[in-house]
Amino acid sequence: MVVSSVFKDKEFIPKKYTCEGQDVNPELVISNIPDGAKTIAIICDDPDAPIGTFVHWVLWNYPVDGPSVKIPEALPKVEKLQNGAMQGYNDFGKVGYNGPCPPKGHGVHHYHFKIYAVNSLIELKGKVTKEELERALSGRIIAQAEIVGLYEKK
Repeated sequence: MVVSSVFKDKEFIPKKYTCEGQDVNPELVISNIPDGAKTIAIICDDPDAPIGTFVHWVLWNYPVDGPSVKIPEALPKVEKLQNGAMQGYNDFGKVGYNGPCPPKGHGVHHYHFKIYAVNSLIELKGKVTKEELERALSGRIIAQAEIVGLYEKK
């Protein structure tokens, strides 16, 4: 189960977490993590983008030390975090999280925060993308969950 302290599933993401605000990641709390999970991976994307699915965040190797994990707000936008977690490149061409930024007047977009409980560390190097992470996750996911946030530029 995934919850955010700043928005509920299928509700609007506050402006602070978008390109019109501070553009920082929201806090996420992941609970009911099964035994055997060593790390958490997160992919956030927008399937409503006019150019096809647009990736906003790629994170993996976030350490698990119990049945729940809190991903804090405003993680640094660096490849390797202090706790060993790694962040890849989003479709803005940047490392870490960049929030919702749909074209003005394009309607409501859906931002899927996909959370994966993973049974091992994942070794990836270079400019890691969503596709590379998805390939590396194959056969290693022991549970998954999702929370969807909405955003619209008017």
